[in-house]
Amino acid sequence: MSESVRVAIVDDEADMRASITQWMELCGFEPQSFASADAALEALSSDFPGVVITDVRMPGTDGLAFLVALQKRDTELPVILITGHGDVAMAVEAMRAGAYDFVEKPFDPERLSDLVTRAATARRLVIDNRLLRRGLTDGTALTRRISGRSEPVVALRESILAYAATDAPLLIDGERGSGRSLVARALHASGPRPETPFIAINAAAETAERLEVQLFRPDRFGNPALLAGNRGVVCLEELASLPHRLQSMLLDTLRDGTLPDGTPLGARVIAIATEHHAEDVAAGRILPPLAEIFGALRLIVPPLRACGGDILDLFERHAARFAEAYECARPALNAGDASALLTHPWPGNHRQLVNTAERFILRNRQGDTPLSAVLDPAAPPHSQSAPQGLRDQVDAFEKLMIEEALRRHKGAIGAAIEDLAIPRRTLNEKMAKHGISRADFV
Repeated sequence: MSESVRVAIVDDEADMRASITQWMELCGFEPQSFASADAALEALSSDFPGVVITDVRMPGTDGLAFLVALQKRDTELPVILITGHGDVAMAVEAMRAGAYDFVEKPFDPERLSDLVTRAATARRLVIDNRLLRRGLTDGTALTRRISGRSEPVVALRESILAYAATDAPLLIDGERGSGRSLVARALHASGPRPETPFIAINAAAETAERLEVQLFRPDRFGNPALLAGNRGVVCLEELASLPHRLQSMLLDTLRDGTLPDGTPLGARVIAIATEHHAEDVAAGRILPPLAEIFGALRLIVPPLRACGGDILDLFERHAARFAEAYECARPALNAGDASALLTHPWPGNHRQLVNTAERFILRNRQGDTPLSAVLDPAAPPHSQSAPQGLRDQVDAFEKLMIEEALRRHKGAIGAAIEDLAIPRRTLNEKMAKHGISRADFV
């Protein structure tokens, strides 16, 4: 790890500065030295990804004032102080103010390098967490989880980001296999406490007694109930299987914000609707008031067949993954394959797509097999199926052909142009239109 760690060394004494710099280089760090605190302050950003070593006694801005200035920029930046014998009490006070640690002159170089290593580990964790939070905030991490450029998927991502900011109960609706559980986890990951637990409970798989203990009562070891002690998300599946007595307890808890014993509700509660949710409510298997509380915020996950060209992207991604796993070549899709993917009703949604991609790879290990032969030709059309429009199919096929050309020629634009028989400018325009990056194929 040390080979990539940056270390800022601040000391007004040239010999000491050079000595520490040389030792840091020998240890594999990347040192940068400064003759004054003011010079270091000009050069170091608030997201400096390393460690600062500074002398305490310096003319002008001394080490303690330097520490205070750095703390104003970033309270989590590790600062190691170098102190004289008479400055130990001052250094201890500085640690209380936020310094990472101190070494006393004359110091053991090994101790200094050990301190830098440990401080750099802590710093890297801080930087990684910040990048994660920024990714969740701007949607980049969420995009990797809920990928696609079709209008329904873009709208879903926007809704997830909007609903993630609240702790209100929420219902996730959609067809089986459409990714409802993934959406629930994306909501948690995009919320204000992504580091807290995400706990999924299937009410149909638990006894009433265990459900009551899990949700509302401390266990026999004294651990608090999930709804009280867990500050993350409790995701309930098969709500209709929750006994009415427990549904009433859950209803009161969500209304009042407290558990039956008066303990404050700690977790956000999300429910995943089954395909028979409306019937369960109408038949009284789910209490209508409880259904109303969950239905106040509702996310509907679109079926796969509504996602247009995303179907081709997803299939290609899964096919490539399985080809790598089975150590075989990934067969190229042709026009007939693309048409079969786009017009299939996908009653099993994403789960069916993944299974189909695996079967496609396995069948083609034994010989060329068209995708239409892998898909079940007898599958009945889904009641809500709607064929993709001509424009969607043309765009998807055009994107497929460009990607296949780039893949065959390992990203070589000249060869792809000859293969596709189109001008370079046309290819550039179509790559921009479809979000295709040459770098992905080099």
